[in-house]
Amino acid sequence: MPTAMPFGLKIAIINRAFRKRMDEKAASMGITSVQLRVLGSISRLEASGETEIHQNDLEQIEHVTHPAMTKLLQRLESKGFIQCVPSAKDRRYKKITCTERSAGIHHVILAQDAEVLEEFCENFTQEQKEMLTQLTDLLLKNVDSL
Repeated sequence: MPTAMPFGLKIAIINRAFRKRMDEKAASMGITSVQLRVLGSISRLEASGETEIHQNDLEQIEHVTHPAMTKLLQRLESKGFIQCVPSAKDRRYKKITCTERSAGIHHVILAQDAEVLEEFCENFTQEQKEMLTQLTDLLLKNVDSL
C-alpha cells in the first residue's frame, strides 16, 4: 500500500528511519546524528581548505536557524569535538574548527551514510541506486532554488 501514501509522508518515514540508523552509529561517539552531520560539515569545509568557518556558514549548509545552530555548536564544543575562537578577520564572528578528536571525521560519516543507504537499497539494482541518487540531487537542486 506504500504507493497510496502521500509523497511527503513517504519522505518523512524514510527520513526518520535513516536518522534512527545514523543516531545508532553516532551514539557510539556520544553524539546525535544531527550533531554528527554538523561536525561532518565543519570537517569537510576544513578539508577543502576553508580557513574560517563561521556559524552562519553552517546555518546555510544545514538549513537550520541561528538558535538551533548555537545549541548544536555549544554541545559539540562542550563534548570536545570543536573549538570556537574569535575570528582574526572579524572579531564579531567566532571561527569554528575541529579538534584533534574530530579532524577528518567527514570520512567516517560518509562511510556510515553509505552503509545505511546500502541497507535501505538492499533489493535495488545498481541502475536503480544511480537513478535514486540522480533524482535526489535534482530534488535538492529544486529545493535550494525555492
